[in-house]
Amino acid sequence: MFELENAKTTQGLRRIAIEPVSRVEGHGKVTLLLDEHNKIHQVRLHIVEFRGFEVFIKGRPYWEVPVTVQRLCGICPVSHQLAACKAMDVIIGAKQLTPTAEKLRRLMHYGQIVQSNAVHFYHLASPDLLLGFDSEVAQRNIIGVALKYPDIAKQGILLRKYGQEVIHHVAGKRIHGTGAVPGGVNKALTKAERDILKKNLPQLIEWAQGGIELVQRLHEANPSFYNTFGLFDSNMMGMVREDGALDLYHGYLCAKDAKGKPIFSRLNYETYTQVLREEVKPWSYMKFPYIAELGPENGWYKVGPLARLQTCDFIPSPLAEAARQTMLSFGNGQPIHSTLCYHWARIIEVLHGLEVIQSLLEDPDVLGTDLTVKGERQEEGVGVIEAPRGILVHHYKVNEDDQVSMCNLIVSTTHNNQAMNSAIRSVAMQHLDRRIISEGLLNHIECAIRAYDPCLSCATHALGKMPLQVELLNAEGKRLSLLSRDSTGTLHSADLHA
Repeated sequence: MFELENAKTTQGLRRIAIEPVSRVEGHGKVTLLLDEHNKIHQVRLHIVEFRGFEVFIKGRPYWEVPVTVQRLCGICPVSHQLAACKAMDVIIGAKQLTPTAEKLRRLMHYGQIVQSNAVHFYHLASPDLLLGFDSEVAQRNIIGVALKYPDIAKQGILLRKYGQEVIHHVAGKRIHGTGAVPGGVNKALTKAERDILKKNLPQLIEWAQGGIELVQRLHEANPSFYNTFGLFDSNMMGMVREDGALDLYHGYLCAKDAKGKPIFSRLNYETYTQVLREEVKPWSYMKFPYIAELGPENGWYKVGPLARLQTCDFIPSPLAEAARQTMLSFGNGQPIHSTLCYHWARIIEVLHGLEVIQSLLEDPDVLGTDLTVKGERQEEGVGVIEAPRGILVHHYKVNEDDQVSMCNLIVSTTHNNQAMNSAIRSVAMQHLDRRIISEGLLNHIECAIRAYDPCLSCATHALGKMPLQVELLNAEGKRLSLLSRDSTGTLHSADLHA
């Protein structure tokens, strides 16, 4: 089902709506305001779904939380489970995990990074990148990629499968496993499991390098498009180690402005409430976080692969760091803000994840059996992790009866809320302003949203086509263009200027 808004605003502008946005799980829409000349005045991404996890988790025993909250997402449940476990580590006084427990958690998490980034890049992004934003809609999908580029499609499938296998062996299941618990992990890794995971790593690393080279060639072949699509300046935030290296499991918050200058660095993430605020706007259920000292107008930021590869000083794995330096060289000494560069950064992180997994599998600690610790009970805990899409915050308070009394979650897509709005406005002004609507132009807007790999309800990647209808009217209410798409992906158009 869809709704189409055609209301006239108090400024005499017409409103058109794209609802729902496709290839994302949850309910979202895009609205555009334009005048009688089809000049676009406003573009907004609305999130109109409400899940309520922060409310119904209250009253539950704290040890249930890591297993419960991972149901927020079918693609990155590991991220939610680990962020919750890190918060509950504080609650039970587990200040320092055993070496085996921490390394198994890291192994699980980097398996998550590989599988999630691979499914997004190869299954959702590659049809647009390889077949063209304006290509035939019936072919612009993973099946179309498999027909034209079978080796690339196969590599994407097997890279994702490997990440899932890592999760399976550490957490017990590929999706919604129970491996991580407050204070550590509940399952040891056997030597046989380790040897299975080591077996094909060199080939997988080679494929990830090929994916990076593919994106680089696309940028080199059409720099004017790739370097300007969805372009806007913004602050950036990511997590780093003490030495400034990228760390996707644990570290300090680091923020830089649009020019790459530090806003804050090496910030203890447990103090996030001192530097971040969340603004509420009436047209979306999703909040708008911002850096408090800069205010809501200037303090918003982006997170995720492109942001964290530019907030860190280096990637602590040699092949990925070399690839990062090549990507950064395209900015000519300035930070990169083009929306499509998210895909480049994302596939670099696949390579980094594989390198980290390889290193962990060579470490004898991963075969250890000392799995849990505990200490002095606390009332409040914060856990932060770099999920595939960016910074993920889990914050809990637990009462004397071991029940959750407060829960605050700031998911990656929420951090990117204003960035996605800025991206679609930039694309709309570049590609839709004063033009008659076509399916290919609609896809440009969706590509801008899709580059952030959003989970609007922090749920799954969704393949397939959702029903969509866009009607463009001038200020007098005269129809200029009508285009609809049914659930099978079939397009229907009315006579123009009817």
